[in-house]
Amino acid sequence: MGKVKLGIIYYSSTGTNYKLAKWAEEAALEVGAEVRVLKVQELAPEAAINSNPVWKAHVEEAKDVPIATTDDLEWADAIIFSTPTRFGNISSQMKQFIDITGGIWAQGKLTNKVVSAMSSAGNPHGGQEATIKALYTSMMHWGAIIATPGFTDRSIYKAGGNPYGTSVTVDQDGKMVEDVEDAVKHQAKRTIEIASWIKKGKE
Repeated sequence: MGKVKLGIIYYSSTGTNYKLAKWAEEAALEVGAEVRVLKVQELAPEAAINSNPVWKAHVEEAKDVPIATTDDLEWADAIIFSTPTRFGNISSQMKQFIDITGGIWAQGKLTNKVVSAMSSAGNPHGGQEATIKALYTSMMHWGAIIATPGFTDRSIYKAGGNPYGTSVTVDQDGKMVEDVEDAVKHQAKRTIEIASWIKKGKE
């Protein structure tokens, strides 16, 4: 059986979800997966980005990260999404990316992809769970196999106990409140493990 191919697709304005994506990548490489870290297309006007020094700095930090395409979805056996909360829903940038998948969805090319999701918000109850579950609704339409972390590892409790996917609160200084690195890495490894079972069964 070949390596599990994992796409980590994120949107980040100030860097939090980029950091989550990079932790997921570290874990995936540790277990021998083939990994692509990809950002979705930015939609915000340049004026908005330039008016926020932290946002502008992150755009520069991530300038070399490839932009996700539907070809990446076809390539992947498993996909981890990471998006900030926007009023209890996924960011518009991530939503647009999902909205352009209709063509390959209609061809059945998203069926049985193993998917998992992560999120962030500025408050502990700022919509992280709702955001992840909203994304999973689209995944159900894909016919994807959703791999949640549940409570399958102690790291999930340390990270705040979100069974739907790792989520984190970001304070006014842009720092993560909860200790989520281990939970992200567990979620990534679990997603890959489940994808390996599916891949082995299909082959």
